Amino acid sequence: MGNRVVVGLIALGGLLQGLLPEAIPGVPMALAILGIIWGFMGVDAEDATAYLAVAIGVGMAGYSDALANIPAVGGYLDGIIDAASIALYSGVASVLVMRTWNRVKG
Repeated sequence: MGNRVVVGLIALGGLLQGLLPEAIPGVPMALAILGIIWGFMGVDAEDATAYLAVAIGVGMAGYSDALANIPAVGGYLDGIIDAASIALYSGVASVLVMRTWNRVKG
């Protein structure tokens, strides 16, 4: 249940940031915090290959501005992808912390 709430808030924050980037100034920070929380709650640190592949793919799609070439809506879609990559990359940081902790404690 908690994972669904966090993912829903990430989706809502991504839509807000993509469609109205100047409306709420704290959305990127909230997405980063939600991404960290979701990384701890929803990702298995010892088997995070699929999550890391998705994070890299979404990040590169956002970085390349590939969707910006679609007339009228491309810029908005690209903004949504950029916002989603904020949450995914922060989740990668929490996976790194959890995996390191698991290695240290043995």
